[in-house]
Formats: sequence, C-alpha cells, structure tokens
Amino acid sequence: MSGSLTGLITHTRRIQIVYKKALRSLEDWYDRREVYRYHAVLMRQRFEEVVSVNDPRIAKDMLSKIEAELFENQHWHPRKFPESPGGVAYGREVIPPDWVVDHWHPLEKAQYPEYFARREERKKEYVKHWAQKYGTSSYVPH
Repeated sequence: MSGSLTGLITHTRRIQIVYKKALRSLEDWYDRREVYRYHAVLMRQRFEEVVSVNDPRIAKDMLSKIEAELFENQHWHPRKFPESPGGVAYGREVIPPDWVVDHWHPLEKAQYPEYFARREERKKEYVKHWAQKYGTSSYVPH
C-alpha cells in the first residue's frame, strides 16, 4: 500500500482502496467506454466475491492476490489528473506569500479598509505574542 495513509486500515477500507485502484488501472488500459465498463463489471464481480467470504483470513488472502495481480498488470504509462502530483498542472499556480500584501500601494489598500485594519491589529498581536514567547530583540519590524 502506498500513499499518505497512516495507522490501521480496516479490511473494508482496504477493499475500497484496491477497488478504486483497479478501476483506475482499467481506465488506463481501455479507451473505449463500453470495453472499460465490461471489464469494470468483471472486476466488481471479483470484489463482490471477496466481500461475500466470511472467513477473514481467506478474504485477506484473496484481496492480497488481487493486489499482486493489479501490481503486475499496471499500465506502463498511467494517466494522471492535471492537478495531481506528476500531472501537467501540478504546482502551476503559485500562491504569493503573505508579505506581498504589505507592499501594496496605499490606493489599493484603501479599497479594503476593514481587511487592512484587522491585518494591522493581527500583526501587532503577533509581535506581542512573539515577544512573550521568545523575548525581545534589537530587531524591531517597521
């Protein structure tokens, strides 16, 4: 299992994760929708068999075999969503840091008076909090 999941995963959740990976793998292999749907129905039948088994050891073994088969039959060039890591648009939109707003022209700041008044209050609170937590230093922000 890969990804950012941590901790214990229930058997039901593991089945869901593997099923979704299996369907994504089928999408990689079959471009025509009707062919994909045919294979998706067959895949669903295999997972229904895993769910219907009452013995947890056998169900776990069946799911492990499906995972191994999925790994062996993965596509050599899987599709990626544009915004996903590895996608063509991943990280494309750069979010400017907060300090950029401090360099706005006064006429731009005048369009949002409540925001900048609250922002100045928050900056003073942050400086006060910093002084309490770490002490004062010779550097004083302007």
